[in-house]
Amino acid sequence: MDIAWLAVSSPRYGHMPTGTSRCECGWDRSAIGHAQVRALIEAHAAHRTACPLRTPPGYSTEPPF
Repeated sequence: MDIAWLAVSSPRYGHMPTGTSRCECGWDRSAIGHAQVRALIEAHAAHRTACPLRTPPGYSTEPPF
């Protein structure tokens, strides 16, 4: 089941890339340009570990000891 999507596109080599990151929890970000799209990809990856739909309340990824 997919709950998050990341789409990155660039019409041709040398043109400005664009990206969109969306999640069913309400996360919705977009970016234009190489540096911003790179940051969006990193933010999308970070959101996967923090998303409330993937990590329910009371759930911890830390070891219990």
